[in-house]
Amino acid sequence: MRRMAEEIQPAKEQSSWILSWLPSWCPTSPSQLKDAEEKMLKSVKQTFSRQHVRISGGNYLWTLAFSTQLQPCSPTNPQPEARPTPPLVLLHGFGGGVALWAQNLDSLSSSGPVYALDLLGFGRSSHPQFSTDPEGAEEQFVAALEEWREKVGLEEMVLLGHNLGGYLSAAYTLKYPHRVKHLLLVEPWGFPARPENPNHNSIPMWIRAMGAVMSPFNPLAGLRLAGPLGPMLVQTIRSDFKQKYSSVFDDNTVSDYIYHLNAQTPSGETAFKNMTIPYGWAKRPMLERIGQVQADIPISFIYGSRSSIDSDSGYAFKKTRPDVEITVIRGAGHYVFADQPDDFNQTILNILDRTEKKSQNEGMKQ
Repeated sequence: MRRMAEEIQPAKEQSSWILSWLPSWCPTSPSQLKDAEEKMLKSVKQTFSRQHVRISGGNYLWTLAFSTQLQPCSPTNPQPEARPTPPLVLLHGFGGGVALWAQNLDSLSSSGPVYALDLLGFGRSSHPQFSTDPEGAEEQFVAALEEWREKVGLEEMVLLGHNLGGYLSAAYTLKYPHRVKHLLLVEPWGFPARPENPNHNSIPMWIRAMGAVMSPFNPLAGLRLAGPLGPMLVQTIRSDFKQKYSSVFDDNTVSDYIYHLNAQTPSGETAFKNMTIPYGWAKRPMLERIGQVQADIPISFIYGSRSSIDSDSGYAFKKTRPDVEITVIRGAGHYVFADQPDDFNQTILNILDRTEKKSQNEGMKQ
């Protein structure tokens, strides 16, 4: 495994005067995000490295790397040479970041290498300007991930994406199929197409009115406009996150991290807005394209039984590709990995075990 790129200091982003004014209004900064992330990651016991991995255009992706040393074969107990274990690469969802995997990293890295990275435009990765074209924005995300893979030195990987990360994982697999050993889609966003005649009457009038008012703005603009009230706003609106991580933190550690993640200068958030149509549907639905993924790449969907995300997309795809695996984790909502971390971790470890055995068998055949 090639040595990761060196850590670099985040460059100052170019922005309009109003964006440059916002940090003084919002009680946040890159250093506060760094501190909030470090507090989240104190719960992780495994040794890991953290670095900014340079890619083109002066950009970089913030990366956590967990490595497991394989036991060498002894002369008295030789074993056939096998392929290296494909690392697990974790891609967070919209508004997320690497530290939200805090309850999963120890367990998942116990069986092999694991990488978690902040998507381009999110968290502690660089925040460039994205194309306003949905296809162009998607391509920027995918190109950044491919450059990252090349810089880190991975031949192939098990790619796991949650929410927006699931959508981008599928898009990456379509373009670089020889780099993906297994595709894991956890509560993926952006799969079904918007109904041709959506029932607007089922959407309350106040939500439709608010949507019309807020449509020119980024999804999280309200959080930044709340200024000093932003942290309290997150604690109130997303109080469920405190419960999700209650076995690890008994204070506002998680809500503070979520606030600092999303109060920064918008970038990936703007790209996401340009990739959507009201109310949260993808302009380029993935369900219309995922059937083009090579048949020899295993695909697994993981849903929470209590999630608002409809699992119909996974089952619809399974009708055309019966080998697709669908797992529903009981008692979990959209954030499956945080709601039921033990069940989620075991599900992923089982998949990784099967993937490793398959790699070893392929290595012995060569």
